[in-house]
Amino acid sequence: MSSFFELRIYQILPGQRDAWEKFMQETIIPFQVAQGMVIHGSFMVDSVDQFSVVEGERVMDHDTDMNTYIWIRRFESEEQKAALYKAVYESDEWVNNIGPTVATLIDRNSIKVYNMSATALSVMK
Repeated sequence: MSSFFELRIYQILPGQRDAWEKFMQETIIPFQVAQGMVIHGSFMVDSVDQFSVVEGERVMDHDTDMNTYIWIRRFESEEQKAALYKAVYESDEWVNNIGPTVATLIDRNSIKVYNMSATALSVMK
């Protein structure tokens, strides 16, 4: 398998948006990059547009979403992903410091991880 991406989506706990963004920027991302993770992007969702057909008309609903965080990581292989997961999530720093703080800022039961491969015309490879 060639390189692939993870699109990770988290629901931030109520009132924790600013704290989560700061923790990601100052702690989690630098720590993971130091372990070898390649992070392509980090995003706070501001709003969501959803399209549907109502009574034969195409309509768009626009909702403000202040509690969703998305980020994208890249891996060269499944083996590399497994090694990086071990280096990050089994480290003393993660187990004793970072992980417990994460649990106070996001709903861990809401985490979605999409494993994706780039299409031919994708800019991200």
